[in-house]
Amino acid sequence: MDNTKRLPAELIEQARAYAEGEREPVTPRDAATVVLLRDGPRGVQAYLLRRHRGMAFAGGMYAFPGGGVDGRDEDAQIGWTGPPAEQWARRLSCDEPLARALVCAAVRETFEEAGVLLAGPSPDTVVADTTGDDWEQERHALVDRDLGFAEFLQQRGLLLRTDLLAAWAHWITPEFEPARFDTRFFVAVLPQGQRTRDVSGEADAVAWMRPADAVAAVDDASIRMLPPTYATMREMATLRTPGEALEMAAARDIRPIRPAVVFDAAGAYLTVG
Repeated sequence: MDNTKRLPAELIEQARAYAEGEREPVTPRDAATVVLLRDGPRGVQAYLLRRHRGMAFAGGMYAFPGGGVDGRDEDAQIGWTGPPAEQWARRLSCDEPLARALVCAAVRETFEEAGVLLAGPSPDTVVADTTGDDWEQERHALVDRDLGFAEFLQQRGLLLRTDLLAAWAHWITPEFEPARFDTRFFVAVLPQGQRTRDVSGEADAVAWMRPADAVAAVDDASIRMLPPTYATMREMATLRTPGEALEMAAARDIRPIRPAVVFDAAGAYLTVG
């Protein structure tokens, strides 16, 4: 059993209370996360952020850029090119407004947390550089919710490039967690000319890692990950190119994965079977 599935001692009694009906699980919040890939010196690398250790959810763990859906992510005025919301709704098994919101949240959160923007002035172009002071001011305004994503794109004359994303997986946080998310995982390749920046207020470290190296680091307890992040890195460990992930994504059967708790003599562990 991989060590991401074994519950730490401090969570066992909490999990037991939910399992025995002493506590009611909260409704998970819709969210999106993006596995951002690039070619590195030794092969494909994924961008990971280490969440601040004091955070209530996944503190001290490495994760991908992402976060909860904002109500304004459903804005139909958001400039959009690539697969339409109707097609995304079928792929994500949800209605069109939610599909639109999830795709927009994926792009918005990647810009907010990594400084990478999957958008361009036309359907076949992408922004080449987002590192200027003006970009940074607008990124902060998005983070603070002083600026809506639709307004941001309109001011810049940009279209959201939905064709640069591919759906990868769908994970739902276990019922015993006080903060729960219904998360769609997407994959994207770092656009040429852009570079990630350590700008997330939720992270105390960032790193580009080969998926196989990330898996090995979790296995030897050098770093920590939640099961969905670890599982995704294992699935991508044999990638030869970043683009291969987009091809793999198109063939994946995406169904909700709901980890459940099993109690044993050693404590408790998660099962996703």
